[in-house]
Amino acid sequence: MPVKKGQELELTIESLAYGGKGIARVDDFVIFVKNAIPGQKVRALIYRKRKGFGEAFPLEILSESSHLVDAPCPHFLTCGGCKVQQLNYEEQLAQKQQQVENIFQRQAGIEGFKVDKIIPSTDIFHYRNKMEFTFSNNRWVLPEEPDDVERDFALGMHIPKRWDKILNLDECHLMPEIGTEILNKTRSLSKELKLKPYDQKTHNGFLRYLILRFGHGTGQIMVNIVTSYENLDLLNPLVDGLLKSFPQITTVVNNINSRKADVSFGQYELTLHGKPSFEEKLGELTFEISANSFFQTNSIMAEKLYQTALDAAQLSGDETVFDLYCGTGSISLFVAQKAKEVHGFEVIVSAIEDATRNAVQNGIGNAYFHVANLDNFFKFGQGKKYPKPDVIFIDPPRAGMHKFMTNYLPRFEAKKIIYISCNPSTQARDTEILQNKGYSLKNLTVVDMFPHTPHIESVGVFQRN
Repeated sequence: MPVKKGQELELTIESLAYGGKGIARVDDFVIFVKNAIPGQKVRALIYRKRKGFGEAFPLEILSESSHLVDAPCPHFLTCGGCKVQQLNYEEQLAQKQQQVENIFQRQAGIEGFKVDKIIPSTDIFHYRNKMEFTFSNNRWVLPEEPDDVERDFALGMHIPKRWDKILNLDECHLMPEIGTEILNKTRSLSKELKLKPYDQKTHNGFLRYLILRFGHGTGQIMVNIVTSYENLDLLNPLVDGLLKSFPQITTVVNNINSRKADVSFGQYELTLHGKPSFEEKLGELTFEISANSFFQTNSIMAEKLYQTALDAAQLSGDETVFDLYCGTGSISLFVAQKAKEVHGFEVIVSAIEDATRNAVQNGIGNAYFHVANLDNFFKFGQGKKYPKPDVIFIDPPRAGMHKFMTNYLPRFEAKKIIYISCNPSTQARDTEILQNKGYSLKNLTVVDMFPHTPHIESVGVFQRN
């Protein structure tokens, strides 16, 4: 039967798509259904029709899924941060594994591809060590809220696909419980002090972001307040109030972003309390992490992820290793304990400074770190300055490797490439290129770093043919 925009249909949800939408079919036509989970039968409205698929949202649940559980967070359907919180965890794992297999079969062209059994998260709530919240004068008002509810101050998360609206959050179950307390105290103090949230349309206002970072292994807490301009007379009373309420806070920094760009990375940074970094532990290693440096957001599972990658490399101790997109050096320092030497490359200067400091702090003398924009770094003969790698570790951003880097990688002639990714789509894309250039994907292990969300980490092991 033909599917049309505006049509209401009864649909049975078969599985989850990567991204968290439910998948249903009418004949062979695929329909993606918002906020639906496998096993549900729903009456849904088709709101978008494309050549190969349709999109719908549920109007009524006709029969419930056996995989349904009570979601503890009242915001989860609106916020979009943890889209599958109402799906039991075992089924979340099964769906994620199937999604990765489907992506690699379709995008990398590997027929019958299977991943190793997914590694579950140790904790499914309160696991994140970093949360970013946005201040706004344009609050998203929920349908059940009264007409006279405050609309000109919000501190929370962006509504999906709405850059201009912020959902005012009063709790988040993904971060430690003290994070919720700091979030609410920051909001109440900011309003008491009459501090103005930033307006994305007029570019007026003072407060832009609140970023909380937690050392799960150390108990340390960093508060990063991003403002549109420097004014400590305005900011210090807020900081003093937070420190009075939460003496557990070890670091407070102020990033100043005067640009119109909606980013939390400041042009410069002031340290207002404690050191300009906080510490986190992974295994026996201690890491100093500055406000803008990348670090895996699930510390407990990061240790399992890196151990999985290290085991896959099967190092003997004689290897020269490259760590591309090394961040604060977490993978490099893990690997350095089993390698002859490690060279880490990263574009963010503060991250390289953190990595170098972390190597010294942990007594590791065979790890070296270099500032490098890997989109073009090796294009100009820079690789000649470094020894030839035997093994390469890669952990790129969600967009994957730049096309130049992907094509250049085989020229190193490394025996193994260990590719860690937070985006199976771009990893599959890069896999196809690597396989066409002399490497074979031997196995792929999925690690669930982010329960209740569509996201995963995966470790791909490539062997030179």
